[in-house]
Formats: sequence, structure tokens, C-alpha cells
Amino acid sequence: MPVSGPSSRDIKSGNPKDADSLPYALVKLTPEAIGVLSQATPRLMFGNTGRHAPREIKFGIGDVVSVTIFEAAAGGLFIPREAGVRPGNFITLPNQSVDTAGNITVPFAGAVLAKGRTPGEVQQTIVDRLKNRAIEPQAVVALVDQRTSLVSVLGEVNNPSRFPLNAAGDRILDAITRAGGPKGQGFDTWVMLERGGQRTTVPFGALVYEPNNNGYVDANDTIYVYREPQTFVAFGASGQQGQFNFEAWRISLAEALAKAGGLNDSFADPASVFVYRGESRDVAEKLGVDVTKFETPLIPVVYVVNLRDPATYFLATKMQIRNKDVLYASNATAVETAKILQFIRLVNATVNDPIVTATNAYTLRGAIRGSSTTTATATTP
Repeated sequence: MPVSGPSSRDIKSGNPKDADSLPYALVKLTPEAIGVLSQATPRLMFGNTGRHAPREIKFGIGDVVSVTIFEAAAGGLFIPREAGVRPGNFITLPNQSVDTAGNITVPFAGAVLAKGRTPGEVQQTIVDRLKNRAIEPQAVVALVDQRTSLVSVLGEVNNPSRFPLNAAGDRILDAITRAGGPKGQGFDTWVMLERGGQRTTVPFGALVYEPNNNGYVDANDTIYVYREPQTFVAFGASGQQGQFNFEAWRISLAEALAKAGGLNDSFADPASVFVYRGESRDVAEKLGVDVTKFETPLIPVVYVVNLRDPATYFLATKMQIRNKDVLYASNATAVETAKILQFIRLVNATVNDPIVTATNAYTLRGAIRGSSTTTATATTP
């Protein structure tokens, strides 16, 4: 019989009719399942996410550095005796760049490694090398021109740029703001963070509404902002079928059903609403799925939603629809039975109509000739 999709009985059996069909796991929508899914929302998977302080900026090749050396009294290594009238016993060396070997040069201390080190570490090295020659030396090393600890923000922002990392620390939203902010409204905007050859992506709304995702950026991070409308597909006995945009950074199952026009009162079985989705192996295992039966990194999962239960509507407001989810509402069993009865009636009419037509023609011919005829009444088989 013609139908818009598989029956609820076929889906709930969990046994594909075709031997070559993709196996899947059935998960009933329960409060426990909602709890697992709430922990599986997109997050930035880097170690600095949620840190309370930014990492210290370290020197790199090409950075311009200033070095100031202090002595406790005049007449030492750098300060002559007659300098007692000057305000402070210190000398500032000319600014210099960190060379290709990663060093800076300090008189009487030689080449001091600066690449990959913090100002405090370089200062301590200078003091250690001068303490036996100068009078209680102290050193202050400062970054004059930062050329290596940079952050790049690209894509759908108003002012794509590459700028130095702020010593006070820039969070991801701060970096996007320095690049002029996103061009769009934000609900269909995604943010990809690349660091150390690894990438992770979250919706822009996850940075705004979930502060733990808005971590500090590190030197040489690349942030790519792009627009990709989130969509889901509705099939079966819903009010409308087709592809629907979220038009928000996230929506619940209840909102998705409303966008699709709800359930068709003439066809849908409220106890047979299904959400098709690919879940990671660890999430599927927490949902109680035997992942050993599957070889793929994503486990095909079908969530069974029983909307005949009034309490399930509360769960439907908690379950978040994800990009590219498939929402399917199965026909009620009575609808399939009505189709079969309609088909039988059609067959019956197909057989009976020629007999009725022939009988009517015979009666009409007799009436035209004016003769008395006996009308044969065809009985329905």
C-alpha cells in the first residue's frame, strides 16, 4: 500500500527488512536519556576552556625586546662612580629583536635564550649571569613590539584581521569583537577554533549563552567565523513535510514539531514519533546501546517519542534538535486499515461497474424499442 514511510511496528522491531540495510539502535525518550543528551552539547574541546587566567605571553623570533639593568650602587659593572647624581642606578639597552636562534644579547651576559620563555624567565637568567660581576644586579625585560604571539580572526566578521595577543588575556568573544563582530545575527553563525593543528567548532550562541565555552585564546590561534543555517527534515504524518531552518541557535523537539505544523490529526499516531540521529560511541553507550554491534564511529540512533503520554511533552521541550536531524511521524494503524478497505472497495467497484453499465444499456435499449423487457439486476459479488 502507498505510505509516506516505514510503519511504527517495523521501526520499533529494530530488525531491518533488507539484509543490506544499515543497523540502528532504538532509544526511548526518558528523563535519563535527556540527562545524557544535555551533557553532549557542542563544546570547545581544548584544555584552556574555562580557565580562570590567560597563559603568559612568551617571546618568539622577531619580537622586539627592551632590557633595563639596575645595580644597587654606582661604581659597578654598568654604573660609573660619578653617576651618583643621576636618578637611579640603571642602564637601558637599545631595543633589539629576538634573532633567528631565539636569543637576545646582553653585555657581559652574552647570548640569552628568549624564544619560548616568559619575561620573568629571561630576567632571572640575566641576573644569574651578572650577579658575580655587577653590584646586586636586577633586570627588567619588556616586550616592545609583539610580532609572534598573534591571533587571526577570519570569515564572516566585519574586520578580518591579525592582531597581537593582549597580555591581560582575550577570550574568544573578545577576539571576535576586536575583529568587528559577526556580520550576521548570530543564530546561524558558527565559530571554528584552530590550535596546534586541531580544530573544534561550536555555534556562536554556545559562546554567548554558555560561558564555559568562551575560553581564552592562545598565541597563534586562528578563529574562523562562518554562516551555516541549521536545518532539520520532517517526514511522514506531520502537518508539513520538508526542510526547516532553526532560525535560532538551538530549538527543542517541541519547537521543531510546531515548525513542521504539528501532527496530522487524520493520519499520525502520536505514540510513534521518531528522531533519527547519529550519536558518538561514548554518548550511545551512556544511553544504554550495545556499541559492540556497530563498527562506525557514529552510531545510528532512533529516538522513540510517545506523545500519547502527556508527560512526554515536558521531555520534548528539553530535548534539543541538532543540525540535520530527521523527524518522522508514522501513520496510525487505523489509517493503514482504511487504505486496505478502500483498496478492496476499489477492486469491487472495478468488477461491478462493467456489469452495471451493461445492465443499464440493456434496459435503455428496451425502453427505446418500446418493448416490455425484464431487467436483470446485477448482484454485487
